[in-house]
Amino acid sequence: MSTARARALRKLMPKAEQRLWQLLRRKQLDGFRFRRQHPVPPYFLDFFCFDQQLAIELDGWQHHSDEARVYDAKRTEFLAMHGIAVLRFTNEDLFDQPDSVIDAIHQALLERRRSRDEATS
Repeated sequence: MSTARARALRKLMPKAEQRLWQLLRRKQLDGFRFRRQHPVPPYFLDFFCFDQQLAIELDGWQHHSDEARVYDAKRTEFLAMHGIAVLRFTNEDLFDQPDSVIDAIHQALLERRRSRDEATS
């Protein structure tokens, strides 16, 4: 059920998610592999780097309400309890400053990799 829903969500990706996917796909970002609309029940992550356990979320206008902020905070807490870090950007961030968004994602990936390497050595 969640796989079918993930496939459907991939077909209906908003323009901001399509744009970010063009920048992340095919291991373009330093060889890190991302999945889109990855299920982590009961949620779907916009983008997810499985190896580094990093989720990238793009927030449109619907995330600006108090109710949405509370929902997003609970979701982030749930994911953190499962070892998944979350980076959030607004759609405006992506369209206005794409290089800054990519740099922030890249830095987070490198930090997670460094932390994991230190933990295993």
